This record gives sequence, C-alpha cells and structure tokens, in this order.
Amino acid sequence: MIASHLLAYFFTELNHDQVQKVDQYLYHMRLSDETLLEISKRFRKEMEKGLGATTHPTAAVKMLPTFVRSTPDGTEHGEFLALDLGGTNFRVLWVKVTDNGLQKVEMENQIYAIPEDIMRGSGTQLFDHIAECLANFMDKLQIKDKKLPLGFTFSFPCHQTKLDEDFDIDIVAVVNDTVGTMMTCGYDDHNCEIGLIVGTGSNACYMEEMRHIDMVEGDEGRMCINMEWGAFGDDGSLNDIRTEFDQEIDMGSLNPGKQLFEKMISGMYMGELVRLILVKMAKEELLFGGKLSPELLNTGRFETKDISDIEGEKDGIRKAREVLMRLGLDPTQEDCVATHRICQIVSTRSASLCAATLAAVLQRIKENKGEERLRSTIGVDGSVYKKHPHFAKRLHKTVRRLVPGCDVRFLRSEDGSGKGAAMVTAVAYRLADQHRARQKTLEHLQLSHDQLLEVKRRMKVEMERGLSKETHASAPVKMLPTYVCATPDGTEKGDFLALDLGGTNFRVLLVRVRNGKWGGVEMHNKIYAIPQEVMHGTGDELFDHIVQCIADFLEYMGMKGVSLPLGFTFSFPCQQNSLDESILLKWTKGFKASGCEGEDVVTLLKEAIHRREEFDLDVVAVVNDTVGTMMTCGFEDPHCEVGLIVGTGSNACYMEEMRNVELVEGEEGRMCVNMEWGAFGDNGCLDDFRTEFDVAVDELSLNPGKQRFEKMISGMYLGEIVRNILIDFTKRGLLFRGRISERLKTRGIFETKFLSQIESDCLALLQVRAILQHLGLESTCDDSIIVKEVCTVVARRAAQLCGAGMAAVVDRIRENRGLDALKVTVGVDGTLYKLHPHFAKVMHETVKDLAPKCDVSFLQSEDGSGKGAALITAVACRIREAGQR
Repeated sequence: MIASHLLAYFFTELNHDQVQKVDQYLYHMRLSDETLLEISKRFRKEMEKGLGATTHPTAAVKMLPTFVRSTPDGTEHGEFLALDLGGTNFRVLWVKVTDNGLQKVEMENQIYAIPEDIMRGSGTQLFDHIAECLANFMDKLQIKDKKLPLGFTFSFPCHQTKLDEDFDIDIVAVVNDTVGTMMTCGYDDHNCEIGLIVGTGSNACYMEEMRHIDMVEGDEGRMCINMEWGAFGDDGSLNDIRTEFDQEIDMGSLNPGKQLFEKMISGMYMGELVRLILVKMAKEELLFGGKLSPELLNTGRFETKDISDIEGEKDGIRKAREVLMRLGLDPTQEDCVATHRICQIVSTRSASLCAATLAAVLQRIKENKGEERLRSTIGVDGSVYKKHPHFAKRLHKTVRRLVPGCDVRFLRSEDGSGKGAAMVTAVAYRLADQHRARQKTLEHLQLSHDQLLEVKRRMKVEMERGLSKETHASAPVKMLPTYVCATPDGTEKGDFLALDLGGTNFRVLLVRVRNGKWGGVEMHNKIYAIPQEVMHGTGDELFDHIVQCIADFLEYMGMKGVSLPLGFTFSFPCQQNSLDESILLKWTKGFKASGCEGEDVVTLLKEAIHRREEFDLDVVAVVNDTVGTMMTCGFEDPHCEVGLIVGTGSNACYMEEMRNVELVEGEEGRMCVNMEWGAFGDNGCLDDFRTEFDVAVDELSLNPGKQRFEKMISGMYLGEIVRNILIDFTKRGLLFRGRISERLKTRGIFETKFLSQIESDCLALLQVRAILQHLGLESTCDDSIIVKEVCTVVARRAAQLCGAGMAAVVDRIRENRGLDALKVTVGVDGTLYKLHPHFAKVMHETVKDLAPKCDVSFLQSEDGSGKGAALITAVACRIREAGQR
C-alpha cells in the first residue's frame, strides 16, 4: 500500500517536472494578458489601415466590403435557393423561412460531384454543370416553375457567368462562408454582429459603420466587413510574437510570408506546430532519448485531430502514447506528459491569439455605437472551435478578460455556408420589399418640379382672392393691410419704445437709432411676467399692469416721465384699420381678460397710460411680427421688401402696390400686406397634395380644418407628421420589427427639434438611436436609417412648399412692377429656418428654381418682434415729420 502511494507521488512529481521543462522551453508561446492586449491594440491599427482609402492598398488586413448591409431581424420569410461551392463536391439547398412568430427554417439539400475533367475545363463548362445540377434539384422538389432568389457561397475566387435560361433564377448574393456564419446565427440571435471561423483556416467578419468604410460610397448605416484576418502580421507587425516554429511552418508552406496569423491559429497548422516542437526537442535530447523516427520527420504526420484526442481524453497521457507509438517512437512516461503539455500550449496560444483579435473587433463596435457596455453575439463555426475539447472555453474566458466592458455570447453556427447564403438572400429580399413599401408611401411626400409649380400657381390665385374686395370675405389667404407704407431708407434716427406682447411674458424695449444704419441700433430690454390672475381678469387690470411695467422700465433706464413714440407688437388675431388702430378679434394663448375683444388695443393702452398720469407715450404703430421681421432686415438692406417666419408657425408679408389693395382707399405707393398664408388650402385647394398623415395631424389638432398650409410646413407640426408615418410603418412591419411603444402613440412626443438633431451631422445615427431610446423604442441601425429618411423627406417637403409660396410672392412683386428681372431680399426669422441644418438651403434652391427671373437674397432677422416694432415706428415718425415740413 505504502509502495503504491510512493509510486503515485513519484509519477506526480515526475509529471510536474516535465511540465515545467516544457513550459520553460515554450516560454514564448505562453502569452500573458498584457501581451494579448498589445496584440489587440496592433490589430486595431491594422483594421483602420484596411478601412482607409489611402492605406488600404498596403494594408495586410484587407477589411473587404461585402455589401451585406443588415443582419436578420426575424421577420424574413419566403423560399430561397443556396449553392455551396468550395471543393470537389458542391451542395444545392432549398431553404424555407417562415415568419409566424416561431422563426421556423426548413431545409432540403443534395450533394453533387464535380467531375475532374469539368474542374480542369473552362468556366463555362463548370457553370453549365452547376446549372444542370440545379435544374435537377428543382425538378426533384417540383419547384422549377418558381422564380426563387439564390445565394452563392464561394470559398475561392471564381468567374461568374449567367445560369442556364431554361429556368428563372434571381441571383441575389455571393456570400463568404464567414458572413454566412454570422447571418445564420443572426437569425436566431439579433445581437449577432460578428462571424468567426476557426477550422482548417481562420477568418472573421463584423458589422462596421458605413462612415468608416472609405472604399464604399455613403455614410449611412452599416455594412458587413470580411476582415481576411489570416493575413494579420504579413507586414511584420507580429515578428516579435512569432516563434522559430512559426517561421519554420511558414517557410515550408505553399505561400511563404502570407497568412502568417492564420498559420499561428488555424487547424491546418496546429498539428504541424506540435510536430516541429517534438522534433526540435528530440534533437536537443530533451525527448525520446534523442531518437527520431522517419514518421515524425514527415510533414503532416501529427494531425490537429491528434491534439484534440490527446487533450480530450481523461487519460490524455495514454492517448499521447498511442499517437507517439503510431509515429514509430518508443515514448517514456515523461515523453507522453511533455507531448500532452505541448498540445495544451499550442492550442491555448491559438485560442488566446484569436481572443486578442476578437477583443479588438468588440472594442471597435463598442466605440462605434458609443455605448458604455456592449451586448454582442459572435456566430462561430469551424472544426477547431467545434471539435477541440477546450478551445471554445479558453477562447470565451480570454475574450471576457480582455474586454470586461462587453457582454459577449458565442453561438455555434449550423451550416453557415449553406443556410447562411440563404439567410443573406432572405435579408436582402426583406430589405428590398420593405424599401419598396416605404418608398411607395413616401413618394406622396416627394414633390416634383411640376407639382411645386402648381402650388406656386395656386398660391398666386389665392393671393388675388385675398386682395380683391369681392372675394376677400371667403378667401382663406386674407392678405390683410398693415398700413405700413414704407421700409427704412437709412435716415431714421431717435429713441423709440417697443412693446412685445405675445404670451405669458412680455418685453419692453428701448431702441436707439443713431443716424440711420451707419450709426447702428442700440437696444435695451427687460422681460416682465403677466400673472395668471391678470390674464384672466379685466381688460383694465391687464393694460394697467402693462403700463406699470413700462413705468418700471423707464425708471430703470433713467428716463422717468419722458414721452417717446411707441411700437406695439401684438401677436393675437386682429383686424387692423390703420397703422395705429387694431381691433382684437379673439384672445388666444390662454388670455381671457374681459372687455377687450372687439376693442381697439391702442385705445385700451392709451386709456391705461392716462389713468396712471405719470407719463405720455405716442402709440404710433401696432405691428405684426412678420412685418417686424421685414422692417428689421430692411434697415440693413434697402432691397428687403418681404418678411417670412418659419418657426412654430409660419407667415409671410410683402410690399404690395396700393392699386391692388382693394380693402384700402388710394392708388398711389405701396403697402405691406400681412398674407396670413398659414390658412392657404383651408378651402380645399391643396387637398390633392395633402397625405393621409397631414389629414391625421389636422384632425387631431386644436383647430381642425384651419391653417392647413402651416400644418404642412411649420415646426409645430412636422414632428407629428413624422410620428404618424413611423406608426404607419411599424403597424405594417416595416420598422421596429412591428412593435409600437406606448410613448410613440403619444401625440406631440416626437418634437420638431429632433428633426434638426437627427439631420445635423455625421453622428446622426447615434443621435437617432438615442432619441428613439428616449421614445421607448429599441431600434436597430436599419431602423435609425429609416427614421432619418422619414425626417429628411418631411422636412424637405416643408422647405419646398415654403419655397413655392415664396416664389409666388417674389414673382408677383416682379409682375406688379412690369420687370423682366427683380432683385429682392427676404427677411427671415423662426427656429425651423434658423436651426434645421438643411431647411434654408432647400427653400432657397426651390425659390431659385421656381422664380428664375428673380434674384432673391435671404437675410436672417434679429429680433423682428421687438426691434422691428421700433423700426416701424421710426419709419412712421420719419414720414410724419416729412409731411409736417
């Protein structure tokens, strides 16, 4: 009993010593995490070189675009054919994908031989043979009358020709087996965005952002990159990691200096690495008593399968003995222990190197997505990964150690080269079908040149109706006289007060005009709140509060008791009877002060000033903010005769000939007309341009049937139009995998500011995903592209419609004056115009296109509602003084 324990102890110590001896001998093959992280860093650099246009030609890791732009989302369905051609046999597969909530895949396949004479013949002969076998397969399954999409898996370079025309085949995709692996796994796990093969050879692919792929045009979305990572190190970047054994394997290979990384990790070379180590250690008399056998000296005699067998057995030492004896050796116990350890070190290094490069890929995807923690799945295939007893486990553990910020799942692929080709084809078909369906919907929002010309023509008709005394009452575009009869001429000067009342806060401003535009404008202002009890009290209480604030402002400015001309921007519906008389038609925006509706707001203000008996003000003008915008810009540019606001709402004004303003007596000169163009279309004249989404937005608004043009172009409504389109797409399974969040159902949740953010810069897709996450929607990269496209289409239509309306205005001014060409400036204000990245440009292009005889400049207004009111007052005072001389 004691003797057996001593014997066991002796062998254990012997084994331990032998393992230590091998570990020291193969020190350079045992890689620390620090070394692996350095390799990972180097691989990241190689990836970037492969993606860059200037560095790609000399890059070792080629990073080839595959033109596969999406992974499966589970909604794929249909019947597909796949060809898997990669050796002396090839397979034909029929794959049926069912989307019934179960994601079922049915497959039939048949293997066909390729005769040697055809393999060595012409490309045409080869493909004729393939076509014949394909026809036979389709006959057998009785599907010859169907036009089925087909995916090819080619595992080597080949010349592609047209298939036999006896049957109809739609060739959709030529697929790399690594990509096929990712796509097969992607059908079962939608987080799968990496494909890995570790078998006879090794390669990987992953989904890269389009903006980083210089070799392919376009910045939107993602594309699968076939890395061809076996060539990592071909430029010498792994020379300090490669051992003498790696160098010897390379020198004896069919392609010296090529695929150096693959030669360190793949199944084709692992057995040979072990053989070379055994030979060298034997030559140095560290193994087999220094004896060699002819079999051990033969290349390829120690197979990768032997490594799996030796490491797989509970009694691996016994298996090692069997393998070594097969090679004509007479191994001792120590020799068997050493061989077992050599196999462990070689296969562990392979898994570790593979993990280092995978870590680089995962880290890149994580940074691309801008996520703190990445959740990703890797689809894996290959004999080493599947058959070696410990490779997969070692790979998984090392990857998780190297990238602790990633939650990584490994999913074994089932038939990536066959089913994978079908899945690539299925995804391509799904994307094409969904794209067609979406485009059919969006085409109604994409206006042609002729359609925009028609909108312009109809706007001109409605302008005529609004100006005519006979049709004014029924005209939706009211063309209201403003009694502003001149724009600044640069000689205005003096101090003016302005009031800007349009909501729960209002402003009082002092505007100092110094010797016209050359002296500039100096402004001081103060904001005052209007308490709710005042908004809901009597008219006297409201206007007394306003006058109290004016008094406070004058005292604040050190101008107590001074009498100044005043301009009043009053942003409520009014009927203006003269420059200084404006009848309030109806309170809006939460105001309910009694005794005001039907009254002149200038009279109400003057009465409140007289009640205070502290100062006197000359109320010269009641101003609309659109007119104020025109006047502010007119002070900078004498050609400015049009005002435009495109913000929460939209409106325009322009200088019309007095002879055409039938609501006001007089034929001479010009008067600014407040178009109130938001109501264009309220009589149905735009019904053929309105979509189901415009109708839905209008019906659920606070004023159904009113301001229809404004609802198609202004900031208050564009987000709602987008939201309605997104809901429609989702209900039809064209977006978000058909899942609607409760938040997306909420009116007003998709704010118009999101449109500006989404279209703002190259990081847009990350912004889209963040916005969609805020809306409670789990989105894919494809979803983000679609949402961005919808935003672009809706905003572009708004800008074009606005441009068509503006083209009608400037063309009317030109025609009024009988000119062949007109030079005119439009003063513009509004958040949509100022903040949206493309709105202004598209609108400018549309005006230029639809009014080619007008040279139109656009000038952004600064504070049209405040400064503009003061400038209207300044112009009125200039004209009044000139009349008194």
